[in-house]
Amino acid sequence: MKHLLAVFIAVLAAAPAQAMGMCGARDEFIRALNGKYLETPKHMAIAGEVNLVEVFTSRVGTWTILVTSPDGKTCIIAAGNSWEDLPVEILGDKT
Repeated sequence: MKHLLAVFIAVLAAAPAQAMGMCGARDEFIRALNGKYLETPKHMAIAGEVNLVEVFTSRVGTWTILVTSPDGKTCIIAAGNSWEDLPVEILGDKT
């Protein structure tokens, strides 16, 4: 799973945020995601040492991924349904 996340973040870092989708002001996106879809922030990371990546999800399974560039522009890069949190699995010695 960590490998998949690393690949995803590398792809985000390689492409400019404005080319990824609908862009605008971060606070307006957050207000709309919370108001219309009841989505709240669940995860965040830094991609390419400069872009803020955020995952918003709702209890009914809708989700949205936002990327905010250093110039303050925020873009929706993906959204969908059926988000599911998986149980945490500890890898390594089970003794």
